[in-house]
Amino acid sequence: MTLRAVILGTGSALPKHRVSNDELAQRVDTSDEWIVARTGIRFRHIAGEGETTATLGADAAAKALDAAGVDAASIDLIILATATPDQTFPASATKVQAMLGINDCIAFDVAAVCSGFLYALSVADAMIRAGNVKRALVIGSETFSRILDWEDRTTCVLFGDGAGAVVLEGQDGETGILSTSLHADGRHNELLYVDGGPSTTGTVGHVRMKGSEVFRHAVVNLATVLGEVLDTAGLTPQDVDWVVPHQANARILDATARKLGLSKDQIVVTVDQHANTSAASVPLALDTAVRDGRIQRGQLLVLEAMGGGFTWGAAAIRY
Repeated sequence: MTLRAVILGTGSALPKHRVSNDELAQRVDTSDEWIVARTGIRFRHIAGEGETTATLGADAAAKALDAAGVDAASIDLIILATATPDQTFPASATKVQAMLGINDCIAFDVAAVCSGFLYALSVADAMIRAGNVKRALVIGSETFSRILDWEDRTTCVLFGDGAGAVVLEGQDGETGILSTSLHADGRHNELLYVDGGPSTTGTVGHVRMKGSEVFRHAVVNLATVLGEVLDTAGLTPQDVDWVVPHQANARILDATARKLGLSKDQIVVTVDQHANTSAASVPLALDTAVRDGRIQRGQLLVLEAMGGGFTWGAAAIRY
């Protein structure tokens, strides 16, 4: 038998305040038609007073624990993927740990922007396979609204806040994470970045992006990395039941599906409801499709994401 990291439960959380494209058009020079045609986005959720990356992450984690039917005290590891931590330090994962009432476990953040959840999932998978931990919480949580330039319509319409989480457990068998693949290429920093930071400007900064160039790289990189995880697992696109992608742009999702020869009906799409939530978008989409019954036990899932850096990655999972 082979030890694998199996998904026991999923959870997600969105801020209370939901903003439509029409509401956003009252603030910046844009329109519902313009946003939908170019991105597929219709709504995004914006964190309000008292809602932070850690509180959203803890909410999603609690729901995942409940779905898994396990106690928080049984968690050995918490990895929180985020580009918008509550504080420069300590890690927001430790704040989630405290909110869940866990007195002692490994807890740290991973920073890989939109690919963060895939990076965190791969690290947790490796630690479970190595026998270092038995049970893990992997969370993607973001409050991207707090690093947006609300006068830049090319970026502020694209992002929202939210969190998603999964509970993993090491089990012998054929289900669980079959393979992962991660990449980064720092030469493309200027295409998608934040123009601030503690060691440079001493400020948080704002998101800056060259959208058309990011789109071009995303379609190629995502199709390639999905092929890699399938090859490693000895599978083909025809074996895939569902693609759970990073929810950045509906056109990227369509183009990636075409490159793999997959039907659009096999792509989990939630970008219309919560926009691009960076590291939270893959677990948010996963939880949505699990809870509405689309994703069933035994099905083959492939998860993928690409973000600033560039970073990108994918995972093949027998759910």
